[in-house]
Amino acid sequence: MKATHVKGKDRGHIFLFALSTCGWCRKTKRLLQNLGVAYEYIDVDLLKGKEKTEAEKEMRRWSPRTSFPTLVINDEKSVVGFDEARIREAIGI
Repeated sequence: MKATHVKGKDRGHIFLFALSTCGWCRKTKRLLQNLGVAYEYIDVDLLKGKEKTEAEKEMRRWSPRTSFPTLVINDEKSVVGFDEARIREAIGI
């Protein structure tokens, strides 16, 4: 699964499962950029075949209903949906 890396301050491994057409996903990306944190993301809807299946399987670990956006922090906790307060708390800002 090849993710896009966005440069910023290291706050641990932050990974976002998103959809290219999702307004809440765009808001989450914008928030992370405005906070200046480094993160990786993948737009699941743009994947194909085995790569898409792999991404969906991994995402279900954090969001069994595969809700977007799903933000995973340090492979320990997740924030499902756009919730600025919870995102800030999860990444320690």
